[in-house]
Amino acid sequence: MNLEKVVFGFFIVLAATLNFGFFIGEIDQPKHHHIYELFAAIVVNLIATVLKFGDRTQIGAVHLSTSLVADLQLVAAAGVYAFAVHVTGEGMTPEVTTSIVSLSGGALFANVVSVVLLIAETVMLRR
Repeated sequence: MNLEKVVFGFFIVLAATLNFGFFIGEIDQPKHHHIYELFAAIVVNLIATVLKFGDRTQIGAVHLSTSLVADLQLVAAAGVYAFAVHVTGEGMTPEVTTSIVSLSGGALFANVVSVVLLIAETVMLRR
């Protein structure tokens, strides 16, 4: 068993599941979307991105691009949160929550594509 592949797969799947955990729930209800779960998803996505830098294959490039898309959308979601809570002071209104969860949904799609690529790459491996 290749420990590097285990760690790589672990972080890809963990990024997707954390993002899914934040995303699931009524889109406009702040109590269904815990902000610490969003920050955990950001951190794990960033770790997964760093792990993808070493792969020089075509599928590795697509892995990296999906990870960068997820990072961008999750950081944008955190930016919307920070702006709404700390700059405008309006807090987590249903409109703000909807924007944050929608951005998280785009990142979730990118994470799902990454997981599908990981599965396809695993299935294509020959011994």
